[in-house]
Amino acid sequence: MNVSLAAIPLWAAVLPLGVYLAVLGCLHLRRRPTLLGGGQDLMLLALAVSGLVMAGPLALLQPALGATPWATGMLLLLFTLAVAVGILATRPRVVIYNMTVEQLRPILADVSSSLDVSSRWAGESVALPTRGLQVLMDGHGLAKSVSVVVVGSPTSAEAWTEFARRLRHAVSSLRVRRNAWGGTLVAVGLAIVTLAIGWATVVGPWLNS
Repeated sequence: MNVSLAAIPLWAAVLPLGVYLAVLGCLHLRRRPTLLGGGQDLMLLALAVSGLVMAGPLALLQPALGATPWATGMLLLLFTLAVAVGILATRPRVVIYNMTVEQLRPILADVSSSLDVSSRWAGESVALPTRGLQVLMDGHGLAKSVSVVVVGSPTSAEAWTEFARRLRHAVSSLRVRRNAWGGTLVAVGLAIVTLAIGWATVVGPWLNS
């Protein structure tokens, strides 16, 4: 039995991306920011593009290995391992949706000072000397999201875990305005999902009849 990734229809390849965009838009329409771990954020992105990756690059590689279930499983495992390595290779970070650098700064200052009274700022980064921790705020402009990334020398996992826990608690109590781009993302995501489902249930069977 052959399992050809090239046979994956376009609607199935783009469906995860549509769902991802709709979910991302909903996060931006919430009145409270949403904090995700760096690994969670990358995993969601990997799931969003998984259909396109399977129908594109992996399908192009498949002829070299064959279309057997074993070869297809190896290609999918290769993609999974690439995602896992990417997650492990990135610096510890969190991503906060529907928040700007200006909104996050006072919260980050409070969290930092509660962990280390000697914390000090330099531009968009704050250092906690006694905790051996330094983090950087990286804003994403129109996307209205901020990444808080560990920088500098190797960090204590315990210090970062406590920092991320306190930051999550502080962010969850804040109320913010809805991001106007959220509605656009939801609309685009739902349009992709609707077209994909319509193609699968109506257009595709009609063309094959």
